[in-house]
Amino acid sequence: MNATYKNTPLAERMRPVKLDEVIGQQHLLGSGKPLRVAFESGEPHSMILWGPPGVGKTTLARLMADDFHFEFIALSAVLSGVKDIREAVERAQILRVNSQRRTILFVDEVHRFNKSQQDAFLPHVESGLFTFIGATTENPSFEVNSALLSRASVYVLKSLTDDDLDMMIDRACRQELDGLQFTAEAKLSLIASADGDGRKLLNNLDISARVAKTKGVQEVDLSLLAECLGDALRRFDNGGDAFYDQISALHKSVRGSNPDAALYWFVRMLDGGADPRYLARRIVRMASEDIGLADPRALRITLDAAETYERLGSPEGELALAEAVIYLACAAKSNAVYNAYNAVRAFISKDKSRTVPEHLRNAPTKLMKELGYGKLYRYAHDEPDAYVAGETYLPEGLEGQRWYQPVPRGLEIKIAEKLAYLRKLDAEAR
Repeated sequence: MNATYKNTPLAERMRPVKLDEVIGQQHLLGSGKPLRVAFESGEPHSMILWGPPGVGKTTLARLMADDFHFEFIALSAVLSGVKDIREAVERAQILRVNSQRRTILFVDEVHRFNKSQQDAFLPHVESGLFTFIGATTENPSFEVNSALLSRASVYVLKSLTDDDLDMMIDRACRQELDGLQFTAEAKLSLIASADGDGRKLLNNLDISARVAKTKGVQEVDLSLLAECLGDALRRFDNGGDAFYDQISALHKSVRGSNPDAALYWFVRMLDGGADPRYLARRIVRMASEDIGLADPRALRITLDAAETYERLGSPEGELALAEAVIYLACAAKSNAVYNAYNAVRAFISKDKSRTVPEHLRNAPTKLMKELGYGKLYRYAHDEPDAYVAGETYLPEGLEGQRWYQPVPRGLEIKIAEKLAYLRKLDAEAR
């Protein structure tokens, strides 16, 4: 094997050259499964490949071009602009005219193109100038134009399993790394570091193999692996669906009153390099959204935890955030404030503009007083129980409207009792 090829990254050297070499995605590539059928159909179709990084999206697009003997044109939405799109279209047109060769246009990170850039592909997809294959790590329902999405099949790729990654290590060591070995602990750590990402696994494996070769070592143990990779052993990616899936799991564990699960997801994210300040903001939000007035101390505790982190930094300040997470998980739950706020926002967005009742208006001038502003207002502190029984504070037509509904948990039990008592006074006064 020549030196130039050996200098090629391992992930590229290990890229499958036929479909049966692809590791993983058997829900799409197994016998009778959708992508297998697409390869065997004799006619490719436009598609969106949606999945996390390093699971084979680019590989599948290249294999499809090879299988159907199509020209393969690749664009990266991160690096390409309108000029690159135009040049790709012109190249496809020249190929069709001069050699009757058809084209697969592959767009990596297609969600990074804006609406007008995505729209630029539509007429050429419809005319059959090229078969469009887009790859995205983001949900195409939100990130890909509906017009383009309607013209393409969406295939969901999954993170590679530990067994898939184990197979990938064995194949790479056997085919490209001269039989390099890993201890069981090192292999498990290497697999964990990839977190389902085959490209990341092969890159980490490549680094480890180069260091092992330099040291004259044929078996990599855990200490050598840590020396080779350092922070690369961290598993977290603070972007894309994986990030939002984990913050969702944390939030739902808090809402579900499971402190162990909440702490697990919190530490998982910290361990992977998530910004503690981002986590602090989300924790404060949880206190308002899911605990609310059932335990008003929760909001103060989360704010104190966020401030403590700002003063202490990592890792000392993270303990205060962990304390807040556990408190939120154990606290009484109420979404009454959250529901009331959203209900009023929705109502006001659709309602007409209602005037402020005269008795509630401010009257700083003589004219305003003569117009009756504030004339019938009764000062609550001068009334029994500091409550003006029978008074109305909403605009005309909304009297008796109830958006806030306390839940029978925590402090809101007492709040509900008080509101029931005050409404009884209102009924008696009227």
